[in-house]
Amino acid sequence: MKKILFSALLIGAIAACNSPQKEEQKVEVPKTEEKSDVITYEEYSGEEPTTPEETEFYKPVAPTVNPTEKNGAPSDAIILFDGKNLDNWISSKDSTAAAWTLNKDGSMTVKDKAGDIQTKQSFGSIQLHIEWKSPAKIQGDGQHRANSGVFLQNLYEVQVLDNNNNNTYTNGQVGAIYKQGVPLAKASVPTGDWNTYDIIYHEPEFNSEGGKIKSATITVLHNGVLIQDHTEIKGTTPYIGWPKNEAHGDGPIRLQDHGDNSRVSYRNIWVRELK
Repeated sequence: MKKILFSALLIGAIAACNSPQKEEQKVEVPKTEEKSDVITYEEYSGEEPTTPEETEFYKPVAPTVNPTEKNGAPSDAIILFDGKNLDNWISSKDSTAAAWTLNKDGSMTVKDKAGDIQTKQSFGSIQLHIEWKSPAKIQGDGQHRANSGVFLQNLYEVQVLDNNNNNTYTNGQVGAIYKQGVPLAKASVPTGDWNTYDIIYHEPEFNSEGGKIKSATITVLHNGVLIQDHTEIKGTTPYIGWPKNEAHGDGPIRLQDHGDNSRVSYRNIWVRELK
């Protein structure tokens, strides 16, 4: 019996030695980033400087801008509205004189159903300062309470709306890139007080075939609070449908008449071109 048992164990051991071995489990090693993806700066390559003078330069020289020379606006700003007249604006419907109401306090108010107005001049990339307010007497709710909008290049809307105790869809609230970019914060002043928008806008770029190769971007400060931070604008901002991206050049700044007696007022509008 012992002899038979020993033989069986020996045969089992030999069989185990001759059986195929399991493959070793392979460990995936993460690929290193391609060299082309790593940001480098040619001007900071080579032998490192050993004196402070080697990293100092004196050209180009930045132009001098007086930040308040034009009645509070920068010296290189284009004044679009200072309360005196509507000479820089025309009707968006038929290019006739802008028909909004000019007020004694140096502001203008949307004339209900008169239609949008836009600048006579066209712009690309800009810094824009604009002040607006909703009427102190509340009327309507949702999208029908002090609704207007600031359109850049006549295509891309930054929403104007009285959102105080007045909720709506968040990509259509005050400070939104309409139907696209929800603002980082709601920074409105009390209803009836003056709001400010300070906008940095960089226009989109298109190739020779009309395809968009670089999106527009926008940064917005609402009453000094950052609400859009270099936000990508994915195309036009329609009420219905997807954003569109047809090739275009410079365009006017347009202010919206929502057509529902929203009674929004504007004042102190100026722009600096970022060419």
